[in-house]
Order: sequence, then C-alpha cells, then structure tokens
Amino acid sequence: MGYPSSMVIKMNEFICSLCPRNCRATRSYDTGEGTCSSGTLPRIARAALHFGEEPCISGTRGSGTVFFTGCNLHCVYCQNKEISREGSDAGKTVSIERLREIFSELREQGAHNINLVTGAHYITAITKALEKDPGIPVVYNSSGYEKPESLRLLRGKVDVYLPDFKYALSSVAEKYSSAPDYPKVALAAIKEMYDQVGPVEIDDEGILKKGVLIRHLILPNNVFNTLRVMDIIEENFDPSSIMFSLMSQYTPMEGVPAELSRPVSEEEYGVCEQYLLGSSLENGFLQDLSSATEEMIPKFDLTGV
Repeated sequence: MGYPSSMVIKMNEFICSLCPRNCRATRSYDTGEGTCSSGTLPRIARAALHFGEEPCISGTRGSGTVFFTGCNLHCVYCQNKEISREGSDAGKTVSIERLREIFSELREQGAHNINLVTGAHYITAITKALEKDPGIPVVYNSSGYEKPESLRLLRGKVDVYLPDFKYALSSVAEKYSSAPDYPKVALAAIKEMYDQVGPVEIDDEGILKKGVLIRHLILPNNVFNTLRVMDIIEENFDPSSIMFSLMSQYTPMEGVPAELSRPVSEEEYGVCEQYLLGSSLENGFLQDLSSATEEMIPKFDLTGV
C-alpha cells in the first residue's frame, strides 16, 4: 500500500500531507518543517511500563508505552508540552529496527500491550515497524486529529484505538488548538478506527484486547463543550460497542489562557458527572477529580530508548 498524499522528491525526503494540517512540509529522515517539525524516523522521549492509563489498558503489569516527540495539534494546555511543543530536539531518533526492538523489550518486561502515544506524524514508520507482529495487542493512542486515509495504513496492525475527542465546538478547537475543523475530522477518524477493529473485547484479565476507547478531557470554563462531546458520541456510535473515558486530570501549565489557569472545579466536575451518568455511555470510566496533579506526567528522560 502506498503512502497517502505524500510525494517522494529525493531519496530521503518527501512532501508531507499525512495529517489534516496538509502543510506539505519537506521532511527527511531526521529533520522536518511544518507543524510537527519532525523527520520521518521516530523520535522517542520514553519507552517504559506505564500505569497511568485506564485500568483496562494499564492492568496490573503496566502498558508498554512509547512516547513520541512532536505533535500536529499543539494544544495550548498540553501537559506533555516538553516533548510536543518545545521543539524537535526532545527525545532521540531511532531506526525502524530499533523501534521493533523496543516493542520486544516492553513485551519481555511483562507489558499487557504496546501503547503508541501521539504517533500520527510517524505513521509511516510505525506501519513499517508493525510489519512484524509484536506478540501482544497494539494500542494506538491518538489526539483524534487524524486523516482516515492515513489511519488505513494501520489496518490489521492495531488492535485497540485510544483516541481523544477533545472538542465538539469549532470555536473552542480553534482557540486552543488552531484547528476549527477538529470536530468533523476527529469524528471521521474515530469512525475509521471503529471500522477497523469493531466492538470492544475484554480478556480474562480485564484488559482491552480489541476495540475503541474514546477519551475526553474536561477543560475549566468549557463544560458545554464536554456535554456536547458526549452527545456526539451517543449520536454516532453504539454505546455498547465502544468505551468512553471522561477525564478530569486537567493540570494548568505555564502560559495558558486565563480561563484555563485553574483545575476543573467541583461544580464543573459535578455537572459533567451527572450528564455522563444520565447518558447511555455506561461502558467506560469516570476519572476522580483528585487526579488533577502533575504526578500524572511521566518523566521524559529517554528511559527505554
């Protein structure tokens, strides 16, 4: 299968349109222009067992999580801004063969799965690395801002999709991520994800081995956005066939807009909680408000790279 919307122009360079930004940046193996500022070979900031995901992902032994650097969305409040927004120097560039080795090492450490965090801009390299089955389920952990035609490269290689659905309102998406098309793009992407993997399947250990788990992070002063996200998911998916995780761990980072400079309030959390409990989205998780802490942010210190 060829790579969508990308034209080879030199032996090691191409013009990239893999993501919805369509910035047509020139990317080589280790350098790149455009929104993600990334080369085509993956840069990784951490590869280790991670216990901060939903119970059906982390389980008792941890999720084998690979944190990629760079991002095509650049949310102003990103808690991983150290690797997503502060330049492409974070992390270490690895070969496709080394990426495969990392998958094997995580499996040997007892990981329930391989968890690929924010890898949209490296999707071609990830696809090649997954040509060899890692032997445990593969989780594609996504911002939701993806092209369906790029996601199709992963068909048959990913078992679990873990996308965000950040915004239902274009105005909010534009303000915080400069992506007014996010709602329609994310919906189309998640529909493609579901088409690939189908309804959720849980194994005997309570681990999600197949399916789609949609996440949404509550933002302070943006409760209506959250309520509308839940509406859209109900309107477009069979709630019994997907999982939904409502997250309250928002932690304000330095430099965010004034309205985002505090955690989610108890009142805001209560409104969202009651709306969720009154919905048909019964298959999933509701994160406790006490989760809003910087302790949830891992150390991006090249562990496992």
